[in-house]
Amino acid sequence: MRSIWRGAVSFGLVSIGVKLYTATEDHDIRFNQVHATDGGRIRYRRVCSIDGEEVEYSEIAKGYELPDGQLVVLTDEDFEDLPLASRREIEVLQFVDQDEIDPIQYEKTYYLEPDASATRPYVLLRDALANAGRVAITKISIRSRESLAALRVKDGVMVLHTMRWPDEIRRPDFAFLDEDVAVRPQELQMAEALIGSMTGEFDPSEFTDDYREAMAALLEAKQSGGEVQPLPETVDSGAAVVDLMSALRRSVEAARGGAPAEEAPARRAPAKKATAARKAAPARDRAGEDGAPARRTRAKKATAPAAEGEAAPRGAARKATTERPPAKRARRTA
Repeated sequence: MRSIWRGAVSFGLVSIGVKLYTATEDHDIRFNQVHATDGGRIRYRRVCSIDGEEVEYSEIAKGYELPDGQLVVLTDEDFEDLPLASRREIEVLQFVDQDEIDPIQYEKTYYLEPDASATRPYVLLRDALANAGRVAITKISIRSRESLAALRVKDGVMVLHTMRWPDEIRRPDFAFLDEDVAVRPQELQMAEALIGSMTGEFDPSEFTDDYREAMAALLEAKQSGGEVQPLPETVDSGAAVVDLMSALRRSVEAARGGAPAEEAPARRAPAKKATAARKAAPARDRAGEDGAPARRTRAKKATAPAAEGEAAPRGAARKATTERPPAKRARRTA
């Protein structure tokens, strides 16, 4: 197992170095979203809802919308400055009976392993908890989220259950709770008898996930029947650059020699650059209408020109603009 957190259990004046491990794992059969016609993987891009551009992960911050519709934007530095005393400490607050904790409050479960130099105090706290039959209520911060947690002993290991805060537990609000529903004594006795006949010792190994087993059988049958296809190859975006460069080169040669350019299909460039080209065009139009230069946009927007309605790579754009000055003067005098 791989630890996800390292710190210390603070118990009075005793500090016990520990590592935290996730106690559960998911065995669900996972699927990828693919294109039904060719099996290509479906990809999602982080796109800004205002300018339509794809946003780099390093440019993404967290925003909190206020009730009046305004937005507060927080950066990673803002979160680092928050005073989380429990960031590297499991602080023991009190001890309670386990029956006092409603299971609805439990969230995630972790194992605690002592550091090499903390085995003795770890065993001391473990045995004291087991002999007293108590659970320690603690605080811990995992991934910048502070939680209450219950520390107990299971199979010789201390186990930590993170817990939800009281205001995170919903109260049931159902109409039948206010109704006076009459139940006959005979019906109650029959229900209790049925419960008694079905009572036994809980052994989780006796139960199976029928849906997961049926899904695994379906996948195996598909594979055995030959209903499989090879993984599709990812389209190489470099081919679009080569095709477009070739088309631009022939266009320049045709303009110099006066001969019509030979038609050559060019693949469409990535959507991010095409979006930038479309945004640059309205900016130039506004500059012509107002008689004033358009506001300068970011470099990556300005350096993505359009060629025949298609977006071009940066290298191709520089070549086209340096080799076609006569065409520009002709358009200005027209």
